[in-house]
Amino acid sequence: MIVYVKTQGARIVKEGRHLVVKKRDGIYNTLFTYKLKQLLLFGNIEITHSALCQLMQYNIDTVFLTRYGRYLGRLAPPEAKNVFLHKKQYLLLEDAVFGVRMARSIVAGKLTNMATLLLRIKRTRKQPFAGVLAGRIQNLFSKLNSADNIDSVRGYEGRGSSIFFEGFRYGFVENAGFTRRVRRPPTDPVNSVLSLLYTFLMNRVYAAVRIAGLDPYPGFLHTIDYGRYSLVLDLMEEFRSIIADTLTLSLFNLKILQKKDFHVEIPVDETSNQPTNSKTADVSSDPIGLINMRETDSANFDMPEQRMEDNDTASAQVTGKYPVKLSKDAFSQVIDAFEKKLTTRFFYPVADRQISYGDAIIYQADQYRKVVEGKVDVYQPVLLK
Repeated sequence: MIVYVKTQGARIVKEGRHLVVKKRDGIYNTLFTYKLKQLLLFGNIEITHSALCQLMQYNIDTVFLTRYGRYLGRLAPPEAKNVFLHKKQYLLLEDAVFGVRMARSIVAGKLTNMATLLLRIKRTRKQPFAGVLAGRIQNLFSKLNSADNIDSVRGYEGRGSSIFFEGFRYGFVENAGFTRRVRRPPTDPVNSVLSLLYTFLMNRVYAAVRIAGLDPYPGFLHTIDYGRYSLVLDLMEEFRSIIADTLTLSLFNLKILQKKDFHVEIPVDETSNQPTNSKTADVSSDPIGLINMRETDSANFDMPEQRMEDNDTASAQVTGKYPVKLSKDAFSQVIDAFEKKLTTRFFYPVADRQISYGDAIIYQADQYRKVVEGKVDVYQPVLLK
């Protein structure tokens, strides 16, 4: 069971064998720790010492995020004890042939899924140019297959992502103000939802990596850096279009999310109690997406790194644009939709049976482990049908 606690000012306390979410004298929810797999806490949520001990005793992955879903850190279970597996992971970092092969497999899966989604947009939205862009992504495969170094593989991934987001906007029934992928801060409703869903996805992939007993840091597509979960970021790439991108389209096209569900957060000068920028941006009055007209590096990856020195406000002061945030009710709707999406079942070739997307994430981490251990020759990404 995955639980999201979003009520600001809530307090999690231990009562007997269970945890209770309280606010003032009221009880919001009872958490049965023997059922709990992951606990996500958004914003101002307090946990008592005894509750923390309970979470650690049951090895429950506890994730701390800002109120709007920005990753802060986690209370993780004890490290996996298989030192030999971890040693193999790090030794393979020096194996250039293995690294290129693994990175190519990951990028091939991501490119395939992006092209498939664009072709869906072409058919369902009758947008021929989306098909043209899908063809451009498909044309990268021959170059990807002949790439002999990871930098080239990363370049094709970056090019493919740039092409994909050029066509992603054609998937919306109504103009949602999206023109390109903007990460920090997300300055339009679509980017706000994408960033949130990518964060949720990252947490699920992280949990799967830990279940598989893998070290989350050594990856191949994403460069190794201090505090970066490179392996987690690698394994989530194939699921971006399958889960987050398709869900974003559904949320807007089915009008589950509308312009009224978003607001621009403008910081207030504490000395004057006035907005730091005299111009107030209104998402609902941005029909052509001018709010998010910002240059971005297409080679950048979407997930925030695990180093959190930068923040939305600092980025906004540089670009002159401020973060677009979801309302409380809309935030809950996105969470509910994400959890429902993970229960969607599909035919999983590796297991030769129907499984959910949530289970597929766990299976893929296990498949990656088998490749590292030499039990499987090639990593097979999940492909969108």
